[in-house]
Amino acid sequence: MKKVIIAEKPSLAKNIVLAINPQMKRNDGYFEDENYLVTYAFGHLFSLYDIEKYFPDYSPNEKYVWKEDILPFFPEEFKFGLINDEGVIKQFKIIRQLVNRDDVDSLINAGDSDREGEIIIRIILKYALKNERKIYRLWMPDQTSQTIKKELEGLKKDSFYDSLANEGFARTYMDWCYGINLTRYASIKAKTLLRVGRVISPIVKAIYDREMAITNFTPKKYFILSSKEKTNGEIVELNSKYEFFEENIDKLKEKQVFYNSQKAFVKNITSEEKTISVGKLFSLSKLQGELGKKYKMSLDYSLQVVQNLYEKGYVSYPRTPAQHLAENEKGKFKEIIRLFQDKGANIVFKNTKQIFDDSKIESHSALTPTYKIPKKSDLSADEQKVYKVICDRFFAVFAKEEYKISRTTLLISLENAEEFKLSGDVVLNKGWTIFEEKEKKEKNLPPLKVNDTVNINFQIEEKETKPPKRYSVETFNNFLKNPFKDNLRDNENNDEEELNAMFLGIELGTEATRSGIIKNAINSKYISLKDNVYHLENNGKYYVETLSSLKMILSKEKTAELGKSLKKVYRNQMNINEALDITKNEITSLIEQAKDLQCQSLPRIFTVDKSKVLCKCPKCGNSIIISEKGFRCNNSACKMSLYYDNKLFASLKRKITKTIAKEIFTKGEVELKDLISKNGNKYNTVLKADFSQEYLSFKFTFPDSNNK
Repeated sequence: MKKVIIAEKPSLAKNIVLAINPQMKRNDGYFEDENYLVTYAFGHLFSLYDIEKYFPDYSPNEKYVWKEDILPFFPEEFKFGLINDEGVIKQFKIIRQLVNRDDVDSLINAGDSDREGEIIIRIILKYALKNERKIYRLWMPDQTSQTIKKELEGLKKDSFYDSLANEGFARTYMDWCYGINLTRYASIKAKTLLRVGRVISPIVKAIYDREMAITNFTPKKYFILSSKEKTNGEIVELNSKYEFFEENIDKLKEKQVFYNSQKAFVKNITSEEKTISVGKLFSLSKLQGELGKKYKMSLDYSLQVVQNLYEKGYVSYPRTPAQHLAENEKGKFKEIIRLFQDKGANIVFKNTKQIFDDSKIESHSALTPTYKIPKKSDLSADEQKVYKVICDRFFAVFAKEEYKISRTTLLISLENAEEFKLSGDVVLNKGWTIFEEKEKKEKNLPPLKVNDTVNINFQIEEKETKPPKRYSVETFNNFLKNPFKDNLRDNENNDEEELNAMFLGIELGTEATRSGIIKNAINSKYISLKDNVYHLENNGKYYVETLSSLKMILSKEKTAELGKSLKKVYRNQMNINEALDITKNEITSLIEQAKDLQCQSLPRIFTVDKSKVLCKCPKCGNSIIISEKGFRCNNSACKMSLYYDNKLFASLKRKITKTIAKEIFTKGEVELKDLISKNGNKYNTVLKADFSQEYLSFKFTFPDSNNK
């Protein structure tokens, strides 16, 4: 009797065949030898029914119009249909024929080792299997022949992964309910397509909130005392910790006089040797953040590259949230480290809890290289970059030598006033930094001894409060992993909180889904990624404001609550129907409260000939175009315009030209000379433009007071 292995993709099937028997006979859609039949899907072969397919009078030839009166819609039983594609239909028939063969006694689910991979094969078998069969699971941390052979020897029953499948189905049904119902309802109300979803909405809302915080930010001046005088030939910079605003400037001046009257001296000097620990191994999000920072790779593209490396067998399973390794993998990593040692890597196996810790892993270990080491010619240029980043972190974690520094701290005292700490490091042993460069923030310290006098001359230094920064790939990934953490910088202190967020289910999306959701938001022109920084687009502004006006925006709190229910399904603390009841109640409530609410229509951005473009709109960032009536923004929702019949310019008897219009829109002002006042006198004025209101307005200013 034979076993049928169903791989999620053809590339995985090929790797399984290479591991089992490279001489296996190839047939149309499958491979065969005396023990195995290896076939494959193309990822998803089935998709959930659309609403209309549940109607008894449904006709595939009819075009259905979205109707408000059938919403919200929740099927009694969720049904899947085979995707209408010739290749998909043909491959499903091959799988169906193989799993029902008389010489087959068991089946092996070889979907990707995650929730989605688990349910992809289960759905195929639900619709393909006619006879009862034993079903097992091939769980692969990587796609090397060594791992595949080992896992085939220790197969578990597929039922062992029921809790994973339950979470996968609950997530699929939940996302369908949100996506179908809210997308349809919001689109009907707005009269344009709005892609509403459980995760895409809070993602776009986060970018919107940051953009509004930047737009509405009003910088405020503040002042500090700073001394930058040389002592022993080296500038010693001392910055006071006290900040003063303009209204208290007199107090600051008094403090300046007082500080400069004091004696500054070295109160204490301490030196200590410190061992600086390396960062943890990469999860997918941490790797994507690093690649975004280093190479400006988008989430979607970096996932594509690392997925290619995984399918070629060079790295472990990529969609992992873990930064630790499983304790039962110690033998495996001893062997991988030995292989790299043979290639000259200065690394050594370390059996520590900082690396191997089952309590920090949900399903997959961190991203690492595998037994299979590529030649340079095996990889594309970007694959080489990504593989090197993964290897460098792996080598740094298992570095033979520690990174040691000597840290010196000078405590400089300003008598009766303030104390200042200055620190500087001297590298004693490079350790893991030979693999990963450490960002250096240390300053050169002056050659001083205890009780030495430090020269000072405190001056008032003007500073300005800064607006928040737009999200980079790295900081946005950190936000999505823990949306309730204010500090988004990537540092060791975040690791534990991010881990807890993942286990609780309060992250926005998962390692497996975030890249695709952000790609959808970009394709829908809600957001964009430019030079590793996320920007809000006009469609995204409209999207968030429209959903907010309908009270249908899903907050991060609400999304996190739903994420928690999915984790409860995974832990068998809640069943699928109970999780769906929470979803159904929320959707029903959202639609009910939106019924009497109105929303604005979508602003249209007209395509224009480049020769008709005057400049950039100072209000919305679109183009100011030249029309028959004058100059206007090509965004229908923006009222920025300056027409030839403008009453102010008519009263000044001054014609509006392209030059005048361009100065106004780009510089915010225009100088008008030799105007005639009511009493017949000539005068000059500078018209200052005000773009802050709905319509353009002007204010007269008179730089030359004699011409008033």
